[in-house]
Amino acid sequence: MTEAKAPALTPMMAQYLETKKAYPDYLLFYRMGDFYEMFFDDAVAASKALDIALTKRGKLEGADVPMCGVPFHAYETYLSRLIKHGFKVAICEQMEDPKEAKKRGAKSVVKRDVIRLVTAGTLTEENLLDSRRNNFLLSLAKTGDMLGVSWLDLSTGDFFLEEIGLKNKPEAVVVSSLLSRLSPVEILVSDRYLQSPKLFEVFNEYRKKLSVLPEARFNFENARRNLLNLFKVETLDAYGNFSRAEITAAGVLMDYVETTQKGQMPRVEKPVKIYERQVMEIDGATRRSLELLESSSGDRGNSLLSVLDRTVTGAGARMLAGRIASPLVDTKEIGERLNVVEFFLNEEFIRDDVRALLKACPDIERAVSRLSLERGGPRDLAAIKTTLAAVPRLKNILSGASSQNMVSELPEAVARIAGRMGHHENLVDELERALADELPLLARDGGFIREGYYPPLDEIRRVKNNSQQIILQLQEKYAAATDIPNLKIKYNNLIGYFVEVPAKFATRMLENKDFIHRQSVLNAVRFTTVELTEIENEIRGAGEKLLATELELFNKLVTEVRIAADDISRTAKALAELDVGAALADLAAEKNYCRPEIDDSFCFDVEDGRHPVVEASLAREHGGAFVGNDCRLGGDYSNIWLITGPNMAGKSTFLRQNAIIAVMAQIGSFVPAKRARIGVVNKLFSRVGASDDLARGRSTFMVEMVETASILNRADERSLVILDEIGRGTATFDGLSIAWAVVEHLHEVNRCRALFATHYHELTSLVGKLHKMSLHCMKIKEFNDEVIFLHEVIDGAADRSYGIHVAKLAGLPPVVLKRAEQVLSSLENDKKNANIKELADDLPLFSSLKKEEKKPSAVDAALAEICPDNLTPREALDELYRLKALSEEN
Repeated sequence: MTEAKAPALTPMMAQYLETKKAYPDYLLFYRMGDFYEMFFDDAVAASKALDIALTKRGKLEGADVPMCGVPFHAYETYLSRLIKHGFKVAICEQMEDPKEAKKRGAKSVVKRDVIRLVTAGTLTEENLLDSRRNNFLLSLAKTGDMLGVSWLDLSTGDFFLEEIGLKNKPEAVVVSSLLSRLSPVEILVSDRYLQSPKLFEVFNEYRKKLSVLPEARFNFENARRNLLNLFKVETLDAYGNFSRAEITAAGVLMDYVETTQKGQMPRVEKPVKIYERQVMEIDGATRRSLELLESSSGDRGNSLLSVLDRTVTGAGARMLAGRIASPLVDTKEIGERLNVVEFFLNEEFIRDDVRALLKACPDIERAVSRLSLERGGPRDLAAIKTTLAAVPRLKNILSGASSQNMVSELPEAVARIAGRMGHHENLVDELERALADELPLLARDGGFIREGYYPPLDEIRRVKNNSQQIILQLQEKYAAATDIPNLKIKYNNLIGYFVEVPAKFATRMLENKDFIHRQSVLNAVRFTTVELTEIENEIRGAGEKLLATELELFNKLVTEVRIAADDISRTAKALAELDVGAALADLAAEKNYCRPEIDDSFCFDVEDGRHPVVEASLAREHGGAFVGNDCRLGGDYSNIWLITGPNMAGKSTFLRQNAIIAVMAQIGSFVPAKRARIGVVNKLFSRVGASDDLARGRSTFMVEMVETASILNRADERSLVILDEIGRGTATFDGLSIAWAVVEHLHEVNRCRALFATHYHELTSLVGKLHKMSLHCMKIKEFNDEVIFLHEVIDGAADRSYGIHVAKLAGLPPVVLKRAEQVLSSLENDKKNANIKELADDLPLFSSLKKEEKKPSAVDAALAEICPDNLTPREALDELYRLKALSEEN
C-alpha cells in the first residue's frame, strides 16, 4: 500500500488508512452508506476473488486509488465467498448517523470502528455455515513432550480439550492424525511451533487454514486467567483435571475468539476433556483410503458418511459425522448407542413418528449461539420455540403413548436421552405469546411482536397504524364542540397538524380557550390545541417508539433464552442423539444390517460381511446384489489372512469392508453382515490403493513405504491392519523381499489382526512358518476361455493372477495380449532359470507382428493355385485329398 503524506489525504481516506494499519492481514470492509467499500490492495484482491468491477476513487500522490464495494444488505454472500477463498475480513462499521457528523462541521468524518474480525473458524451466521458440518477452530500448544489441543465450534458452543503425549512418537504423524480426525477450518499455532522442522510438511498441507500467533500469546498464566474469566470461576478443577498444555491451548483459543469478536464473548459449553485412548486411532492416510467422511474426489458422495447419514436435523448430521471421525473404544458406551439403535429398529412406528417430528425441528444449537453474540433475530427465537415445543410430544411418542404396537420396553439409554430433554413449558409459552406468525429476518425490521402480548406496544402500534382515523375522530369532536360543521384538521410540513375554519368563524374560535391561534390565511384561520399537539407528537414518534419498544422486548426474550441456554443445549444434544439413533435404525431396517457383538476380546468374526458403500452403489446403478464374505481373525482363528487372487476379483473391496465394519460397529451402528463379533479395535490402519505425492517429491512407492513404516511402528495386538499389494512399486525381488519382511513383522512383533493382499505367490510358503497366518484367495470360474470373477473369498492360495485377462478387459491390443501370453508361458515353463535375455532380445511387439506376417504354408500355396470353377467333381475330390496330405506333412 502506498504511504502518503497527511496533507494529501482526505479526512475519510486518512481514517481508512489509520484503521487498515491496525489490521494488515485482513480485508477491510469499510462502511460508506449502503456499501462496504475496499481500497488499494484490498480492492484488487477482493475484486478478483469476487469477480466484481474494480473502479477507482480519486488519486493519491498522482496515482489512482483502486476501489470496489459490496452492498450492505447482501454483504454476507460476498463475505462467505471471501472466507472460502482463504481471506480474513475486518468489518468497519459507521458508529453514528452521518447527520451527527455534519453537526460537527462540513469536513467532519463519520465515526467508524471495527466491530468484528471474521475468520473461517469464527463464523456463526446460518447462511455462512454448512448446517451438517461442525465448524471447528483449533489451537495447538506444545509443552515439553506434551501437546495440548483445544477446539471450539463457535456456532454451537461445543468446547473440547485433549492432551497427547509425544514421547517416542512421530510428532508429524500425531499432529497429522489429529487434524485429519477433527477437520478444523482454522488452526491457531505459535510462530515458534510453526518453525518445527518435523512439522513442516504437515503445516504446509494445512497452510491455508493456519493463523499464526506470536509465541508470547501462548503463556500458561495468561491462558489460565482467560479461562477463569470466561467461566467466572476461581478454579478450573470443577470442569476436569486439565494439564498445562491443555489450558494453554484453550486459553489462547478463547483469547483469539475474544479478539475477533471485539470483546463480545459467545456462550461456550463447559469444557469436555477427551482422553488420548478414548477413541479409535485412525491416521489421515487410513481415513482417505477408507473414504470415511469424504470420497477420494473430496466430496461427500460415495463416502461412508453419505451412506449412513439419514439424519433429519443439522445437529444430528454433525453428531453422526463426529462419531464416524472418532469411533469409541469403550464397550459400555458402544453398547448404549447400539441399544438406542436396536430400540428404534424394533419400534418402527415410534421411529417414524420421531423422525417426522424431528424433521420439523430447526437447529437450536446455532440459534442460541447467534443470540448470545447479538447476531440472532426473531426467527432464531421462533426456532427455539418450535423445537422446544416438540419435546413433550417426543416424550409421549417414546413412552408409547402414540403407538399401540410397542413391542419392547424403553431401554435405559433411551430413557436417559428422554430425561435430558428437560422441561421448557414456561419459555415456550412466553415465546408463543410474544412472537408473531410472520417474522422478519432481522430484529431492526420490526413487526415481530404479537398483538396483545404487551398492551403499551399495542397502543403505540394503534397510534402509528390508525393515525388518520384518530385525526378524523378528533376533527368530528372539535366540529361538534364548536358547532362549525366544516371545521377541518389538516397537515403541512411547515406547522404540522392544525385546525382550520373559514374566516367568518374566527371570532368564535378566538374566544374558545381550548384553541390556540397559529396562522391566518386568505379566507381561513388556523388553530391548534394541546391535545392535537400531543397526538401529533405521538404520531411522529410512534414509528421510532414502536421499533424501540419491540427491540426492548426482543432483548428481554433473548435474556430469558440465555438464562435457559444450558438446558436448551442439553435438549439439543438429546434430540441429536435421537436423530442419529433413529437414522441408523432406519438404515439397518432397509439394508438388513445386524447388531454387532462388541467385547474386549481379540476376535474379529464377521459372517457374510458387505461393503456398505459399494453395496449401495451396486443397488443404485445396476440393481445388482453384493456378494457377502466371511472374515475371521484373532482369538481361535489366525491373526493374519494372506489373500491372493487376480485384480478385479474384489480383494481391495474385501479389505476395506472389514475395516469399515469395525468403524461402524464402534460408532454404535449396526453393520452390513449376517453376524458380527468384534473385539474392540484401538487403532485402525489401511494401506490400500496406489497414489503418489508429487507436491512433496514422493513417488508412489515412497508414499507406500512411509505409510507402511507408520503401521509397523505403531500397530499393536489390538489393532486392525489392512494392507494391499505392498512392494508393487519397485523391482520384483525388492518388492517381494519387503512384503515378506512386513508379513513376518506383523506376525511376530505387532501381533495384530491383519488382512494382507498380495500378488507375490511366493509368500504363501510362509504359512508353514507363521502359525497364526492362513491362506485365502478370490474364487474365479473359467468358462470358454473366459474368466468370471465370483467375488468370493475362499480358503487356499490362488494358482495364478489372471493379469492378462484383466488386461484384455481393459482393451489392450490383441497383439500385445498374444505376446504377453508367450512371455508368461516361457517364464512359467522355466521358472527357476527363465531365459530373460532371450525373451528380451526377441522384441515383443514387432516380433509378434513379424510372426503374423510369415510366408504362406504349402497348403496355403496349393489353395492359391486352385480355380474351383475349372474343376470337375472328381478333380475337386482329388484336390481335397491332396490338401489333406499336405496338411498332415506340415
